[in-house]
Amino acid sequence: MDHSILNDLNHKLTTLRTLIRACGSVLVAYSGGVDSALVMVVAHQELGDRALACIGVSPSYPTREMRDAVKLAETLGIPFRLVETEEYLDENYAANPTNRCYFCKSELHDQLKTIALVEGWNVVLDGNNVSDLGDYRPGMEAARERAVRSPLIEAGISKADVRELARHLGLPVWDKPAMACLSSRVPHGTPITPALLRQIETAEDVLVALGFRQFRVRHHGEIARIELPSEDFAAAISHHAELVEGIQAAG
Repeated sequence: MDHSILNDLNHKLTTLRTLIRACGSVLVAYSGGVDSALVMVVAHQELGDRALACIGVSPSYPTREMRDAVKLAETLGIPFRLVETEEYLDENYAANPTNRCYFCKSELHDQLKTIALVEGWNVVLDGNNVSDLGDYRPGMEAARERAVRSPLIEAGISKADVRELARHLGLPVWDKPAMACLSSRVPHGTPITPALLRQIETAEDVLVALGFRQFRVRHHGEIARIELPSEDFAAAISHHAELVEGIQAAG
């Protein structure tokens, strides 16, 4: 790697450590993805038991992802807590508008804010990075309204930086594909229900079982649309029968 790039990454990591250490104690909104995993690990390195990873658990969060998030925290010896969220009970969220993520993140961060106030944690951190700033992300608005901090953004760390830093720190998720919530598989305006989300999760589990890493199963009424990288098309064709059978079995 070019020395100037390496120096830039080291500077950003040092800045991230300084920002997190200055918080004193933190709750980290941790999903198991590489962004929040990096924040979680650095927070634990800087603050020890004064950093707690909080995993939001709901029907929109695949069980396999939750298990992987727990496994990583346990493997690294990092304290964590499962936090049950009920955004699906909010009619604003269930209606599935274009700003659905706002209501989902509002529920999560309201829960984390309550934990922080009751137990005396100073700051809630999330894993948003600089690369997220160019996208429409209503969930970030909900976080800002609740004084959630994004240390990766504050340290000027992009998605590419996150992956390189995670690799440098030995995190096994450094190259993990991005994983949006299950609700993102449903067209806006189609009501979100736990049963619908379970159907999507069951269909995607078929792809996991066949060895695919990056995918989406989009829900369109009676039709499921599978999205895969072009390099996986040949494998999908070779597993055509299993895919059809498994996804039809999911409903």
